[in-house]
Amino acid sequence: MTGPGVDALVEHLFRKRAGQMVACLTRAFGPAQVDLAEEVVQEALVKALQHWPHHGVPDNPGAWLISVARNSALDALRRGAAFREREGAVLAEIQRANDAGLSEDALDRAFEDDELQMLLLCCDPSLSPDASVALALKTVGGFSVAEISRAFLAEPSAIAQRLVRAKRQLREAGVRFEMEAGGTDSKRLDATLEALYLMFNEGYTAHGGECLVRADVCLEALRLTRLLASNPRTASPRADALAALMAFHAARLPARVDDAGDLIVLGEQDRGKWARRLLAIGFEHLDRGARGDEMTVYHVQAAIAAVHARSAVVPVKESDGADTAWLEILALYDQLCAMTPSPVAALNRAVAVARVNGPAAGLAAIDAIETADALDNYYLLPAVQGQLWAELGDTARAADAFREALTKPCSEPERRFIQRKLDNI
Repeated sequence: MTGPGVDALVEHLFRKRAGQMVACLTRAFGPAQVDLAEEVVQEALVKALQHWPHHGVPDNPGAWLISVARNSALDALRRGAAFREREGAVLAEIQRANDAGLSEDALDRAFEDDELQMLLLCCDPSLSPDASVALALKTVGGFSVAEISRAFLAEPSAIAQRLVRAKRQLREAGVRFEMEAGGTDSKRLDATLEALYLMFNEGYTAHGGECLVRADVCLEALRLTRLLASNPRTASPRADALAALMAFHAARLPARVDDAGDLIVLGEQDRGKWARRLLAIGFEHLDRGARGDEMTVYHVQAAIAAVHARSAVVPVKESDGADTAWLEILALYDQLCAMTPSPVAALNRAVAVARVNGPAAGLAAIDAIETADALDNYYLLPAVQGQLWAELGDTARAADAFREALTKPCSEPERRFIQRKLDNI
C-alpha cells in the first residue's frame, strides 16, 4: 500500500489510537504535561507517513504507532532532567501495552479506563464548557484545530488560543488523572456528553468540504459514549439516551448518501439499508435510559429518532417516509422546544408542523423564528422554506429561498442538493 492509501490508513489509525496514546502518556507524565503527550503522539504519526510508503505497512499498525510514541516519550525523558524522576512511572504505564500483547482488541481493553479518565480530565469543572469540549475533541477524539473550529463555527486561531488556555488552567489547578471513587459529578458528566455530542455531529454533517459524512468520526463518538454509559462510575440515564441518539443516526449512514456522495434526505432514503445492528443498539440504550426519573434533551431527541427507526424495523408501505408517525414526532418536538430555546429545534419542529398540518402551517411556524441570530448563516432555514414554498406551488418564492440557501456555508454535497432543487423548479 502506497500513496493516498497509506495516508488514509494513517488518518484512520491515528483517529482511533491518538486518544488512547495521549491518555496513556498523560497518566504517565501527569496532566500538566498534556502538550508533551500530544507531541510524541504527533511524532508517531509523522514517522508512519514517512516510513510506511517506503517499507510497507506493519502487520499490526496500531501497535507500531504506540511503540513509536513510547520510544519518543522515553527520548523526551532522557532529554529533560525534570522528567528523569518519573521515568519509572512512565515505563510502568507504557509497558502495559507490551503486556497486553499489542493486539488490536487487547489495546482497546488495556486503554479503556485511560480514555475515559482523559475524557473526564478534559471536562474538569475548573474549565468553561466550551474549553472542555474543545480539549476533549482535540486530545481524545484526535480532531485537528480546523475540525474543532468548524464544529464551533469559530476561527481556528480562536480555538488554538482556547486550547492553550485550557491546558494552562489544568496545570494551575493541579488536576489529577483519576476518576472520583464515588462516581462522576453531574457538571463534569454534562460537559463530557456535550463534547461527544459535538464530535458525532461533526462526523454526521461536516460543515465544509467535499464529504457530507465521516462515518469513522460518528462511530468513534458512539464508542466513547457507550464506554461512558457502561462504566459504573459514569453510567447515567442521560449517557444512555445520548448513546441511543447516536446509534439511531449512525444506523442511517449507509443510506444517507448515494454512490456519488450526494445527499439523500431522510424521506427518500432506502430504509432497508439502515444498519439493523446499530438500530438494536439504539433501542437497547433507549430502554436503559428510560430507567429512573431523569429526562433530558438527549432523551427527547433519541425518542424522535426512535420513531423514524421503527419505520425501518416495521415493514413500510411508502418509500418516502409518509408512514412515519408525524403526530408523535410533533408532540416530541413540542416537548423539546419547551426544554430548550434552540432555534434549530424550532426549525425541525416547523418541518413536523408542515407534515401534520400542511406546508402553509410550516411556513407560519418558521416566521416565528426567522429572525433568530443563530440562524443567520444556517442554510437549512431558507432550504426548508424553499421546499415548503415549492409544495405550495409558489415556484418564484421557492427559487428565491433556494438561491439564498446557496449563499450560506454548507458542504459541497449539501450545495449540490440545493442546486438540484433549484434546477428542478
